[in-house]
Amino acid sequence: MQVAKDLPVVAVRVDGGGGETPAMNMQAAYEKVSVLVSGNAVVLFTISGCCMCHVVKQLLFGLGVGPTIVELDRCASGSEIHALLVRLSGGGGKRQQVVPAVFVGGKFLGGIETVMACHINGTLVPLLKDAGALWL
Repeated sequence: MQVAKDLPVVAVRVDGGGGETPAMNMQAAYEKVSVLVSGNAVVLFTISGCCMCHVVKQLLFGLGVGPTIVELDRCASGSEIHALLVRLSGGGGKRQQVVPAVFVGGKFLGGIETVMACHINGTLVPLLKDAGALWL
């Protein structure tokens, strides 16, 4: 298991060092996530202590996958990444969980419902193989 301790820092200043705008924070978060997911077969964004995140971790470990794990509550840019994941997951409406958020092969797979559905219908293992996360 690889845990991403700290993501690369992208500093953006406006008005001579006055701070970042929310749009720039979102862009920086997008760039960080993009670099991370393009460089790893499986990336899992979690919050420590989240039971559903634990379930997805255990499923992936049980299949023999060593995902890169980013715990948003322990990451310096976690709140910005969380906001980005809300947007990727459809805006967070209807009480949809944002974490766990799973990326496979550089693409957003989804949360626990999508991962479990793929596992049950037999499409998860082929996705993981295609991404290079499994060599079976």
